[in-house]
Amino acid sequence: MKKTILVALLLLGFLVFAIGKEKAKAPPAEATFRMHLASEPPTLDWSLATDNVSIRVIENLMAGLAEYDKDLRPKPAIAEHWDVSPDGRRYLFYLREDVYWTDGVPLKAQDFEYAWKRLLNPETAAEYAYFLFDIVNAAEYNAGEMRDPAQVGVKALDDHLLQVDLKKQAVYFPAITTFTATFPQREDLIKAYGERWTAVEHFVTLGPFRLEEWRHEYRLTLRANEHYYEGRPPLDRLIFYVVSEETTALTLYETGDLDRVTLPPIAIPQYRGRSDYRHAPFLRGYYYGFNVAKPPFDDVRLRQAFSLAVDRTELPRILKGGEIPATSWVPEGMFAHNPKIGLGFDPDRARRLLTEAGYPEGTGLPEITLSFNTDPTNRLIAENIQAQWKRNLGVSVQLDNMEWKVYLRQLKEDTPQIFRLGWGADYPDPDNFLNLFTGASGNNNTHWGNARYDQLIADAASEADAARRIVLYDEAQQILTEQDVPIIPLFFAAQNLLISPAVKGLEINAMDLLYLKKVRKAPL
Repeated sequence: MKKTILVALLLLGFLVFAIGKEKAKAPPAEATFRMHLASEPPTLDWSLATDNVSIRVIENLMAGLAEYDKDLRPKPAIAEHWDVSPDGRRYLFYLREDVYWTDGVPLKAQDFEYAWKRLLNPETAAEYAYFLFDIVNAAEYNAGEMRDPAQVGVKALDDHLLQVDLKKQAVYFPAITTFTATFPQREDLIKAYGERWTAVEHFVTLGPFRLEEWRHEYRLTLRANEHYYEGRPPLDRLIFYVVSEETTALTLYETGDLDRVTLPPIAIPQYRGRSDYRHAPFLRGYYYGFNVAKPPFDDVRLRQAFSLAVDRTELPRILKGGEIPATSWVPEGMFAHNPKIGLGFDPDRARRLLTEAGYPEGTGLPEITLSFNTDPTNRLIAENIQAQWKRNLGVSVQLDNMEWKVYLRQLKEDTPQIFRLGWGADYPDPDNFLNLFTGASGNNNTHWGNARYDQLIADAASEADAARRIVLYDEAQQILTEQDVPIIPLFFAAQNLLISPAVKGLEINAMDLLYLKKVRKAPL
């Protein structure tokens, strides 16, 4: 323990010293925004990025056909406007003619066609490929059932007109075009440099900032794009420091070395009354998933028992950030949220199910391990749930934590028995949360599939009647959280931030989108 504390103190000292030296060397007139990332971004290839760390950087390097306004409604971005056919199945996106990549090459509609077909190409192995499955032949191409990409329903009609054909109406489709996985890409650069196309010396983007430096495991520096189509942003630089410990990041904020920081639970009561404290809702769910293909959780009774044995109301008390206990999966503040759905706390029923499954008081159960990525908050939650399962089921559970990139690889290569993940809204529609657990979803790590569930999600996506959509989503959530239970929803998160008074124009939204193109730094 003493060795761990010493290492943490040495790391903090190094960061404060290094960042202080950088500030002293920086030209005094440069406006620089500094924040931390919880880990090294696994990738800056937006066809492959699935984590919020990578996406945080990409959303300031790139732009898409649309973006969100302050009310989280999609509005034109690279597309000046779009037309939709009366049946909702054909979109025509009319692109701006003043958008250039950072190497001076004009953007073309073909860059979108290439990017979308690359996302769908099975050789890319993109986990977000299913986002485009509403498009004609997209799912078939991704599955290898149809090998001709020309048959996929996305086509550049000329340099500034993109046509997209859907299998059926998808009421949320414009929102999908705001997401990083749908951003355009340069075929010539990816073919020339392969996996190294995102290296600093090759990386070409078109958003408000460009990548200037990537010192791995330490920092990424972004520089204002002088040729950004909306005009040069007010900030000269963005610096993202890799700081895994929230308490270290908080210390760096207090010393003036960071401009924005997420508060760790232990610190929230201390800072809640300060003028630089910000609390906001968050369309993000936190859940534990089961590997339903791996014993003993191939037995639904065990999954139900473990869910019923959790008192979610304990979690906001230990996290202290305004989190909302959850038994359902569509978050509060989103259409079709229904808090009455799901398995509530019922330890008596949980113990009965455990006995029915052949493990009275946990007797005879194989060793059970709960895995999570290294983070103090994740550990706090895991230790609480571990204690609850021991208290309410008589079951001992081992904890296993891994560094983020190692953890992501483990989820794909050998999914743990029980694993921790969160999901934040990529677009503010229940489809985004419930589509996550369909059989075709590359982000479904549970190995669970249910044909009825998949059909409900597909039907709801094209249903224009709001009341009917709610009925479909209610049934889907009941299958997910009450009947088959491949996941245990735990809570909906909240944002608890400190933002420097020098930072102006930083809007906080429930999707935690961090658009920094309009942010300014004012002298204190």
